[in-house]
Amino acid sequence: MSDNFKRKPIVGITQGDGNGIGYEVIIKSLSDARILESFTPVIYGSSKIFGFYRKRIHNLDQQMDVYVIQSAKDAKPRKINIVNCLPDNTYVEPGQSTPESAKAAITSLEWAVKDIKNGDIDVLVTAPINKRAMVNEGFGNTGHTEYLEKEFGVSDVAMFMISDQLKIGVVTGHIPLKDVPSSISVERIVGKLRLMAASLKRDFGVVEPKIAVLGLNPHCGDGGLLGDEEEKIILPAVKAANDEGILAFGPYSPDGYFGLGHYAKFDATLAMYHDQGLAPFKALAFEDGVNFTAGLPIVRTSPDHGTAFEMAGRDEADPHSMMSSIYAAIDIFRNREAYDNMHESKITR
Repeated sequence: MSDNFKRKPIVGITQGDGNGIGYEVIIKSLSDARILESFTPVIYGSSKIFGFYRKRIHNLDQQMDVYVIQSAKDAKPRKINIVNCLPDNTYVEPGQSTPESAKAAITSLEWAVKDIKNGDIDVLVTAPINKRAMVNEGFGNTGHTEYLEKEFGVSDVAMFMISDQLKIGVVTGHIPLKDVPSSISVERIVGKLRLMAASLKRDFGVVEPKIAVLGLNPHCGDGGLLGDEEEKIILPAVKAANDEGILAFGPYSPDGYFGLGHYAKFDATLAMYHDQGLAPFKALAFEDGVNFTAGLPIVRTSPDHGTAFEMAGRDEADPHSMMSSIYAAIDIFRNREAYDNMHESKITR
């Protein structure tokens, strides 16, 4: 048995934008000391900011055992470890988007990625960021997904929204809606289907995953009357995926597909663009939804909500998506270990 099964996994958690609800959902998720029996958390941010938000959260049952460290290598089991990677004079302005909070979010992410590359943490959970503010401060990426794709040198990744009842991937991510039709191709759709099929097998234990593919236009183009992407691009992509042994089906018209609950017949769904997939996902699974990046050599998850500046510092944030993100990361980490060990044993027989 792998050593990773013999010890509790170390979960790296980035603070995200410190002026949003990141710290609040992190603190609430870790507030029950019993949760520390399952994993060792390492928060990348500031113990000062942690304390600031901790005081604003009411009705926490017990004291939180916080341990300030300089590196994830120093993390202690059964404690909430905080890597102080921000300057001592860091301060917060709940509800405000500021250059300082954007820079801090970048620093937190960079430190965590360095540690997971070095093997000092096992999985990465990222709290919400303000994409525009980070780009303004030189981040150079439109989100976590694009940043991690570059950092780990992979040719493609898939934004994979997951919950117990629904899993949705997207062909195009953080791009303007007007650019979606020109960004869709047979090769790109097949590439996402490969990533999703491989992830369903290795990360979620699905032996023969079935994936539904949505159309782009209303009523799947209505025979070409409302657009021809279904006939010229999406259907050929489904057939090409089938030729590779991927069980892909469609295209399906999104309104009927979700309205009639057809998604329950499949292991996952591939949407053509961001809101086509995320709008129904959040409507059906917002509280426990998780954003997972398929195709990376490491496990990264994130809550399916944003910074929610409007409720920051008010003790109104719901921690369920953050809690689901932590446990999903651990489950995927374990599933990968089991899958890899099983396939390694088959090769060595």
